[in-house]
Amino acid sequence: MTLIRVAHSPDSDDAFMFYALAKGLIDTGDLRFEHVLSDIETLNREAFEGTYEVTAVSIHAYSHLDEGYALLGSGASMGYGYGPVLVAREPVAPEDLPSLRVAIPGTLTSAALALKMWNPNLDTVVRPFDAIMPAVSSGDVDAGVVIHEGQLTWQEEGFHSLVDLGVWWADETGGLPLPLGGNVILRDLGPEMTTRVAALLKESIEYSLEHREAALDYALDYGRGLDRGKADRFVGMYVNELTVDYGERGRKALREFLGRAHVEGLIPKVPQLDFL
Repeated sequence: MTLIRVAHSPDSDDAFMFYALAKGLIDTGDLRFEHVLSDIETLNREAFEGTYEVTAVSIHAYSHLDEGYALLGSGASMGYGYGPVLVAREPVAPEDLPSLRVAIPGTLTSAALALKMWNPNLDTVVRPFDAIMPAVSSGDVDAGVVIHEGQLTWQEEGFHSLVDLGVWWADETGGLPLPLGGNVILRDLGPEMTTRVAALLKESIEYSLEHREAALDYALDYGRGLDRGKADRFVGMYVNELTVDYGERGRKALREFLGRAHVEGLIPKVPQLDFL
């Protein structure tokens, strides 16, 4: 048996994606998959050490990781006219934005990169993703970028949206989706193994989409308080045809996102995009 550790976020869309692997519902032959759950910024940092054979990373982080990891062609999280939302307790005039103290869910997250592309003059501080709305509520920060399920619940918490970065990106690019996260695999595994694992990960996503209700039942355990309706909506936002395969539109979005970031001096290079 060969152990393949798959690291991903403890949220409902990733749980949905890996349901078939986690429950042994597809034939993996002599490969044994072990799931490791951690927040995305921790996964980004651990990827610099090559800790896991397969891991979810932010697309932003991948610009620093492509020598050790290859980008898989499935497993993408992309915001199609929606994405991370910058929220505050009260509306804020655009000219007052540079005076705000803004919480971000990690310096290597795609949310942080998109925010800097939207407004490079913001004063940002890092907070755990699930501590951002409480930090805004308490006044610890003036505003914060919410990701994961917070994208569906910020209005119920009484916050005001200053920008939806997915909407902004679509307006900027003529409707391209906003690349947020992807799955990567260690190059050291070699071509044969990486191809096998890539195929199984894609099969797991396809299985969940074909057995949606059962996969959603499993994903609800990772929904952090979302009811079934909201969990279903959230999964639909981030597990869809672009997750099965980036396709030409998804690949174009990735190249545009990273290309612009590089031109603006926000990342060191445009990484190798394998779409394995």
